[in-house]
Amino acid sequence: MSRMPVIFFGHGSPTNALEDNRFTRSWAQIASELPERPQAILCVSAHWCTRGTAVTAMKNPRTLHDFGGFPALNKVQYPAPGSPALAEKIAGLLDRKVGQDKSWGLDHGCWSVLVHAFPEADIPVLQLSMDIALSSKQRFDIGRQLAALRDEGVLIIASGNIVHNLGTMDWNIKSEPYPWCSDFNNYIIKALQDDEADKILAAESFGQITGRCHPTPDHFWPLHYFLGTRQADDNLKIYTPQVMHKSLSMASFVFNPPS
Repeated sequence: MSRMPVIFFGHGSPTNALEDNRFTRSWAQIASELPERPQAILCVSAHWCTRGTAVTAMKNPRTLHDFGGFPALNKVQYPAPGSPALAEKIAGLLDRKVGQDKSWGLDHGCWSVLVHAFPEADIPVLQLSMDIALSSKQRFDIGRQLAALRDEGVLIIASGNIVHNLGTMDWNIKSEPYPWCSDFNNYIIKALQDDEADKILAAESFGQITGRCHPTPDHFWPLHYFLGTRQADDNLKIYTPQVMHKSLSMASFVFNPPS
């Protein structure tokens, strides 16, 4: 069994679940380029923040419609199975207590990309929550501990956005990004290309721009877990690094092992 890649999906609006666009096509492309079919998928989503760390541990996780204003999306189901056995294994990998959650499910940060990447919904999917009390380094360290799953056929995905400011968005499809948004997006991409995780973990040092790009940090945090899974010989591949609607980065990334 070869080492699985790791994916960071820039998931954007939940409406992407129903759309055919360059971003959703790139998610399907990423899945098609995997070296083999995953045995299971572990997702760290921007939309599950908790006190303490938890992992979904039910046999059949429900599809959560954790948003408002999108009636058509409430009909979408992603009936992938779970894996209580893998949930228990994940708990054993981490250096902290991990709750075995039976109430959450799959939120739209997870299923809105998986409906394009793995539309059959026949691979077990689990979610790991993000503890709101952790530092960027602690989130990175959890990624390090989870990396062992890559050698066991588990596809780890993180789902968020490099820039996510809904309050400043302009829905005109032709609108140019704000300069501060482009600067931060390019800064993070360059740090990934140069394997400079410390710059990303200390992104607050970029100044007030960080706060403008992320009025709340939840969509940036999944990147810390993603960074932690990186191995020294992994290759980075970048997909759709564009900024949409002036302040929403749709960049996705994959850490691929050597072929």
